[in-house]
Amino acid sequence: MKFRDMIAMSLSNLFHRRVRTVLTVMGVVIGTCAIIVMLSLGFGMRQSMEDMMKSMGDLTVVTVYGGGGSRGSGSLDDKALKNMQKLPNVTAITPVYYLDPSCVTVSCRKYQFSAMVYGVAMDTLKTFGFQAESGNLPGSDFKKTDILFGSESGYDFMDPKRQNDGMMDRTPDKNGNMPKPFVDLEKDKFTLSVNLPEDSTARKKDVKLNVLGVLAQDYSKNPNPSDCIFMDIDYAKELKAKYNKLNNVKSSESQDSYSQIVIKMDSIEAVPDAVQQITDLGYQSYSMESQRDAMEKQLRTIQMILGGLGAISLLVAALGITNTMVMSIYERTREIGIMKVLGCIVWNIRAMFLVEAGTIGFLGGAAGIGISYGISALLNSLAAKAATSGQEGGIFGMGGNISIIPLWLVFASLVFSTMVGLISGILPANRAMKISALTAIKQE
Repeated sequence: MKFRDMIAMSLSNLFHRRVRTVLTVMGVVIGTCAIIVMLSLGFGMRQSMEDMMKSMGDLTVVTVYGGGGSRGSGSLDDKALKNMQKLPNVTAITPVYYLDPSCVTVSCRKYQFSAMVYGVAMDTLKTFGFQAESGNLPGSDFKKTDILFGSESGYDFMDPKRQNDGMMDRTPDKNGNMPKPFVDLEKDKFTLSVNLPEDSTARKKDVKLNVLGVLAQDYSKNPNPSDCIFMDIDYAKELKAKYNKLNNVKSSESQDSYSQIVIKMDSIEAVPDAVQQITDLGYQSYSMESQRDAMEKQLRTIQMILGGLGAISLLVAALGITNTMVMSIYERTREIGIMKVLGCIVWNIRAMFLVEAGTIGFLGGAAGIGISYGISALLNSLAAKAATSGQEGGIFGMGGNISIIPLWLVFASLVFSTMVGLISGILPANRAMKISALTAIKQE
């Protein structure tokens, strides 16, 4: 029997019993839909998680904090910084030095700055992804008096002669417009002076500051470029040393240490090794990648559960295919006997039944894929409506499409459903091969 004749006979047998074939195919359709839709929900959750993690911070950044450990002093000093710089795959590194506002005063006319002053490696800001809302980020040729204001720093200038705290009210008016701050960060002139003892009669020496620009707001960055001033870390330490000398303050190790060290790795894959080495050195660290890894493990578990639920439906469909093929053998026993008497090769009989079973799986898989796309579009539409109506974050609380069907899943589902059909038809096909030709011809 030619292969095309065998295909034609198999399809003819299927269409001859349309109702039973359609019902069997529907079982495969339901199983395929269940698997695809369940897995698509898992992929949607994964994509939403990735988007959420990206919005929360750079996955290649590791923040190191001081802390006790079995090795190392636990203090983030210059020695610790040198150890961090030796780590492999480091793209950029900056210590963060917190300069207490009680040490220095940044002024503009009668107004004084009252928020955070951070000393950082200014030439690393571009590498860490900081952006300028106005002006420019420093290059390698910056001056020690160059500074960058945070996006909200204009509201951190206070009038020390005003009652209460002397701060500008940040409450918007009835039209939603914010009041103008006391100072213009881009146009005004700013000075810095080291604070003297309260009983000192000496005059403060003002140093003119050069404002390079204003940093764009980005809550994922560390330090947060909002209510702050960024300056060169060496200059910040120099100012602290001057304050200690003028005020007879004895410097301690804790005062001279960094509040944190921020490291940018060249890839996400390099982060786990860096975190482990930092821990071995006796320091505590944090990275978004470690949080992502924990969430991914949970998502993998959820996806396995969702896929398993869909697989149960497809297993039931496989039993339906087997039942259909067994019933087909009983109905066509005489036909099988005649084929054997006429000299049909036994393998052709087996192949004919396998083709029928595989066709059921293929048709069910193809139809299931089409219906799955429709269900996925409906779920995403409902999630979008829920988000716009005030239920922000959609069904899973993470926004975006809640159902995503990757192209590889389409092809995999089609192959899988066809294979389920073929496997389900093996037992009936083998049974058809073993039927005696004489017994089959006598069958009514």
